[in-house]
Amino acid sequence: MRITFCQGVLAVAIAVNLLILYYISRLQQRILHRHRDHVQPGSRQQLGLLKPGVTVLIREFEDFENYVPDVVRSFVRQKPELPVVVAADRLPYPPMVLPSAPNIQVVLLKPSPDQPALVFRPETYVRTEYVALVPDGVRADSTSQLERMVEELKDSQNQAQMVAAPVNSLAPLRCLNLKVSLKEWTAEYTAAPPASTLCGALRGELVLLLRTRDLFNLSVPLAKPSLTSLFVQTSLRGWAVRVLDVSFSALHRPLLTSSHNQWKADNLAKSHRTQLFQDFGIKRVILEDGKQQWFGCGKETPRCFGTIHDDTPEYLYQNRWTPPCCLKALRETAKYVINILEASGVRYWLEGGTLLGAARYQDLIPWDYDVDLGVYLEDIPNCELLRNAESGSVVDEKGFVWEKAIEGDFYRVQYSERNHLHVDLWPFYPKNGLMTKDTWMDHRQDIEFPEHFLKPLVPIQFAGFLALAPNDYRSFLELKFGEGVIENPEYPNPALKSMKKGN
Repeated sequence: MRITFCQGVLAVAIAVNLLILYYISRLQQRILHRHRDHVQPGSRQQLGLLKPGVTVLIREFEDFENYVPDVVRSFVRQKPELPVVVAADRLPYPPMVLPSAPNIQVVLLKPSPDQPALVFRPETYVRTEYVALVPDGVRADSTSQLERMVEELKDSQNQAQMVAAPVNSLAPLRCLNLKVSLKEWTAEYTAAPPASTLCGALRGELVLLLRTRDLFNLSVPLAKPSLTSLFVQTSLRGWAVRVLDVSFSALHRPLLTSSHNQWKADNLAKSHRTQLFQDFGIKRVILEDGKQQWFGCGKETPRCFGTIHDDTPEYLYQNRWTPPCCLKALRETAKYVINILEASGVRYWLEGGTLLGAARYQDLIPWDYDVDLGVYLEDIPNCELLRNAESGSVVDEKGFVWEKAIEGDFYRVQYSERNHLHVDLWPFYPKNGLMTKDTWMDHRQDIEFPEHFLKPLVPIQFAGFLALAPNDYRSFLELKFGEGVIENPEYPNPALKSMKKGN
């Protein structure tokens, strides 16, 4: 059988491709075996048995384009025995060709079912007292840079738990203060004074050095984005970072050589940031310029908490208050509903805990989960949306849902079809001088009250606008909740979760 020229070319091409695939496969296996062979069960060094020195830890890089091998070579060129750990979520592809040496290791952070857990723990591989977090594209210019950082950290131990050196001295780091309130689901950055060298967080490219014991005592030491994650966790511990006058050079600028790769990197960074704040339970980030970023629920997503049991939402059991995105949605819904009621000639007033929040905070109670309004039953026909809600749910032009509540004779306005944060409207009517209604809930404050509290209604500051409230609202609230209720905050069901007892 004769082989044509085209068949021969095709056969050669197939053989070449097979060789390439074989080479890549062997290369990846060699990297993976090197990663596994350096750690055997029972040989792990404990954090209390660390030796002097620094381990370079490279975490921030992109699989699809990076200069990690060059970074590693630049550091081991200065000090051949320097320990270097490259931490990746999974085996990098395309494969990275790193110098072959026992002090250079790749750590995979995503567990594999056929391996022991310690293989995927980065602290298994870091056996020095200090660790330097080095981003992609950094060049070590001398052996003294890391040594200088260690000495500075030792000298600063009473003030700073970390030291930082900028990458490229022409791009100074921005020193920030960072306040994280898990109770309020919020991280707030503010600019530090110009002369500050002690910071709560930093912006810019940098090498960060800290004690190995400190790093691996953080909850998630290598979450991405690395610096955002670290500074959120360290700020909760009251740690500071000192900025040094030492700097590192950059190997390449830019790191990513195509607009497509830049687009991929930007999307990944956004995804990592969103996931990080979701994992940390941070739903609002206030930047140093005052702009706000939201990572919680919106009109197109469900609300941030589930069904309420025994008047105690799940976030109270987590020692948190209402997520700020939910408070924002409740304020928006309340203002919208009140504007429509006023335009329709429906008399309303702030009720229950909503009035209590207005009296105490001029806003919602920080742990509240809905808004309550009282309305005159006889005024309901004045509002077209309430009339139409009698026969079924109505989604208005702004996406709010008006409906008759299934729990009884009252109305509910939901933030959206997906997000069921809501305003409840309770229809009252006068009877023998008292305001009463047809549906009562098992709440202490859900009682009849004299109509004179509504004649007249008075304006009160609430959630950034003026709303109407019963006159002498202090007496009104004390009738419903008890004496001194404005000055003595308490959770809705103290028997289950008490603010005063801290349980």
